[in-house]
Parts: sequence; C-alpha cells; structure tokens
Amino acid sequence: MGRGKVELKRIENTTNRQVTFSKRRNGLLKKAFELSILCDAEVALVIFSATGKAYQYASNDIQSTISRYRDAVGIPNLYTQHSRTVEFWRAELNNLRKSIQSLEEKLNHLAGEDLSSLSTRELKQLERQLKVGVERVRTRKRNVIVEHINLLKKKQRALLDENATLQKRLQETGFTTCNNMAEGSTSGTFHRL
Repeated sequence: MGRGKVELKRIENTTNRQVTFSKRRNGLLKKAFELSILCDAEVALVIFSATGKAYQYASNDIQSTISRYRDAVGIPNLYTQHSRTVEFWRAELNNLRKSIQSLEEKLNHLAGEDLSSLSTRELKQLERQLKVGVERVRTRKRNVIVEHINLLKKKQRALLDENATLQKRLQETGFTTCNNMAEGSTSGTFHRL
C-alpha cells in the first residue's frame, strides 16, 4: 500500500510543521550523505530552519565546495582578506542578533508571554524549568533569611551582653554615687544617672 499524495502547502499547525521539518531535514541530510558515498560526489547542503538555526552537511570542506560552486556558475570569489574580515563580522553580528532574539524569546517564555508558539512538549519543559527555578529561589531565600536571623541573634546576644555590662557598671558606680548623694540630701530621693 503506497502513501497518498501530499498537498504541498505550508503546514499551519506549528507542532506538525516542526515535526515535519525535523523528519524531512534528517531524510535530506541522509540522502546527501548517501549520494556522496555511493556516487563519490562532492556534496554540500545547508538548511536554515524557520527560527534561523543552521544545519549543514558537507562531504568535503564546505568552504572549498562553495568556492567551487561560485567558480562553476560565474559568481566572483570575494574571499580576499578584507572581505573575509567584513563577512566574518557580518556573520558574527547576525549570530549575535539571533542569539539576542532567542534569549529574548526565552525570557518572554519564562515571563509567561508569547506561549502560543510553543508545543505541549516545550511547555512541559518550560514548566519544569520554572519549577526548578522557583525551588532554587526559595532555597536561596530561606538561606538568606536564616543568615539574617543568625546575624540578628548575634547582635541580640552582643546587645544583651553589653546591657548586662552596663547594668553592672551602673550598679557598681551609679547607685553608689546616688546612695552617697542620697545620704547627704534631706529629701531622701534617689537620682539615676
């Protein structure tokens, strides 16, 4: 029994689209590998996903294959030292932009925003990450509170010790002076220092 004919149009369901992309990408990479082995062909394959992630296969060095392709179709090879540097920094800039965009998306997901693009599996993974993160925050919060309580207890002990020392001094010097003053006075009242 053969497969039915697939209508070629964009898959609207994001989960189905991602699954189809993954399966067909792997099939395409496998076919490129098989072609290079079976036919001793020089094969280079580059695939960019909808999110901008790159996948590649090359039977030889991909740069030499691209240079050979440029020569074959008549595109001037612009790989001078200066243009390599410029192209390197452009590529680096694009990579950094993609990284920033990816990190912003992850941050939005962690904040509970823009979740409609995530599959059930991705949502479960995000939920696990959030649970682990919340537990880490709670543990750190508990540790900070315990440290603060211990510090306050030490301060309390120090203040109690200081208070006891002052009470002793007051009893030794203060009341004696007050008693001496009281003995000399006619009113009989005590004055605290």
